[in-house]
Amino acid sequence: MLAEGSLILLLGFALLLVLGAPLAVGLGLVGAIVILREGLGIMSVPTNAYTGIAKYPLLALPVFILAGMIFERAGVAERLVRFVSVLVGKRAGGPAIVAVLVCMFLGGISGSGPANAAAVGGVMLVAMARAGYPPAYSASVIGAAAATDILIPPSIAFIVYSVMVPGASVPALFAAGMVPGVLAGLALIVPAVWLARRHGFGRDEAIGPRPPFWRALREATWGLFAPVLILGGMRAGWFTPTEAAVVAVAYGLFVGIVVYRTMRLREVGDILVEAAEVSGVIMIVVALASIFAYAVSTLGIVDPLTRLVTESGVGSAGALAAIVAVLLMIGMVLDGVSIFLIFVPLLLPLVKLYGWDPVWFGVLLTYMVAIGQFTPPMAVNLMVSARLAGVRIEQTVPWVLWFVFAMLVVLVALIAVPELALWLPRTLNY
Repeated sequence: MLAEGSLILLLGFALLLVLGAPLAVGLGLVGAIVILREGLGIMSVPTNAYTGIAKYPLLALPVFILAGMIFERAGVAERLVRFVSVLVGKRAGGPAIVAVLVCMFLGGISGSGPANAAAVGGVMLVAMARAGYPPAYSASVIGAAAATDILIPPSIAFIVYSVMVPGASVPALFAAGMVPGVLAGLALIVPAVWLARRHGFGRDEAIGPRPPFWRALREATWGLFAPVLILGGMRAGWFTPTEAAVVAVAYGLFVGIVVYRTMRLREVGDILVEAAEVSGVIMIVVALASIFAYAVSTLGIVDPLTRLVTESGVGSAGALAAIVAVLLMIGMVLDGVSIFLIFVPLLLPLVKLYGWDPVWFGVLLTYMVAIGQFTPPMAVNLMVSARLAGVRIEQTVPWVLWFVFAMLVVLVALIAVPELALWLPRTLNY
């Protein structure tokens, strides 16, 4: 049975969300009220807000956000689209394949799904419309493909998870997300091509003039080298994930200003401001969620919940099935960072109880967040691509459900075969 303070914490937070309060406000306000009411020391409020964000791995978060915005402005996506178009060739469903592959590749640079959707959507939507693809279909493809961004390293979601879970290092999570991210992208190609051929999209048209292979490769080389530099440098031990983010920013500025000349120095200030705003929002949520997490742990809310699951007799498989079902639904209405901050403290005791690998569980949790990024009504990726395509999210539902199903197939495989996530980090000795 939960104590009175615990009930106030949980019900108060739920009430504020229903009333439309911002998530950060709900977490921080309810946590502070309960801390004050239970006599836990009011000074623990600012202390936990500070310690929640004063963690070295979180330094990488705003810098990777900045790197993603720089590469978006540098014109890397446009050149990658040209190169991948040459490789894919002119065929029904070709532009959809190009969109998925470019989103996957940019996932190795930006770490943000909405930024990925904006970068690829800005290039591909016009081309796909010209080739005869309906805007709702195109928006669905790009919104779903951009979700692979938080699985393929570097990933902002993995950085947040690593801060919250001891034993799950950033390099191990980055390596663990690679195979599931690639499998998710390949799974999305299947319904994309099937739907295009079934409805006759792009049967007689291509996404544009097909440039010569070597010219397209030469233009895309700088973008192709970016993930090699970032991930290869971390693997070689040249720099940490945080330092890799700084290297990515410097490399992106060099490519955009010196090589492609698509950016000017005065634009850098605007990018810095935009990145600071996005990073600030995330950091505020993390700081205030730390107050809530402190109240949860101090009041011992997790213990009776863990006992309840244990005494129910559902076992490891039943508990995991319930977690997946709940989080898939929660992912439709909450963003990934919020899900991590709210549910990881509650689920971590179950991870320890059933002996689940924390790295595998982090990939599983991130994968479910990825599905939520393009599943209405929240669907942050889909919001971006639908807005760029000029369609309502409701119009994408008949298309996007096929992509949700494809992702669910890989999710089942990831649950049944944990080695899909754990093989690479073990091979690399993380």
